[in-house]
Amino acid sequence: MELTVEKEDRNDAGIKTECPNCGARRMEEFYEVQNVPVHSVLLMPTREKALGYPRRNLKLGFCQSCGFIGNTIFDPTVHEYSTRYEETQGFSPTFNAFARSLAKRVIDQNNMRGKNVLEIGCGKGEFLACLIEEGMGRGIGVDPAFVPERMQSDVASRIEFIQDFYGEKYSHLNADMICCRHTLEHIAPTGEFMRTLRKTIGDRTDTLVFFELPDVYRVLKEGAFWDIYYEHCSYFTTGSLARVFRQTGFDLLELSLDYDDQYIIITAKPTDGPTKPSLPLEDDLDDVSQAVTRFKEIFARQSKKWPALID
Repeated sequence: MELTVEKEDRNDAGIKTECPNCGARRMEEFYEVQNVPVHSVLLMPTREKALGYPRRNLKLGFCQSCGFIGNTIFDPTVHEYSTRYEETQGFSPTFNAFARSLAKRVIDQNNMRGKNVLEIGCGKGEFLACLIEEGMGRGIGVDPAFVPERMQSDVASRIEFIQDFYGEKYSHLNADMICCRHTLEHIAPTGEFMRTLRKTIGDRTDTLVFFELPDVYRVLKEGAFWDIYYEHCSYFTTGSLARVFRQTGFDLLELSLDYDDQYIIITAKPTDGPTKPSLPLEDDLDDVSQAVTRFKEIFARQSKKWPALID
């Protein structure tokens, strides 16, 4: 698929609606929620603090050029990514089993035993520790929400943690694999971020790049409005994720769905320029467009079903 990119546009409220994924001119807005709490996983010390926490409006737009979905009125200044941020799923035996099996698979399929890994958005470092425990050599984790006293793994001495956001200033961090799980959906300028990542890798074209993030196609098909919230400003399908990877200088090795088809798994290698689609799950633009059209109707049914069930 060739991406069509036109000059930027703005909606009636003056909000920029250029696609942040591919740069196409217009995003078609299709879903709106008022007064959404801007964080979902911060622990509040009192009921009053919780009720008074900042809120913003959310409006999803769909890019017909690349299939990307994003909040067209997103305000990044309200977020508080710090040690108060409680994103871990590490207390779930089911999720831990999935994460460990995923770590083994990535290591075995890509011959990563004994090699070094950098994780962007490592959270509390649980998956990074899992990678080292399963056979990788040393690790570096970058995340402003990392809490040192929470890292209890026996391999902690082989991991360096940096409490910060990843950017060009960390281009000196060399690793055989770059891992980024459940982070890209929190970043608004997705195309810019991927170009920055490619720039920081530079001429180290043997670097393996591994991402995992939620699949919005499932959300659209099921009308799963509970999986749409303010922190997630960017939503991907397998196709739209593959397109931004290819457009920003990566060639895909794997594109699949996992965890009951809730998560997209993508592995890639850096290249010298854009690459062409070659994997089955990349060709989804028509299906996603139809799902966007049907979402309003499915959402209406779901939003009536749940209050009735609870009553």
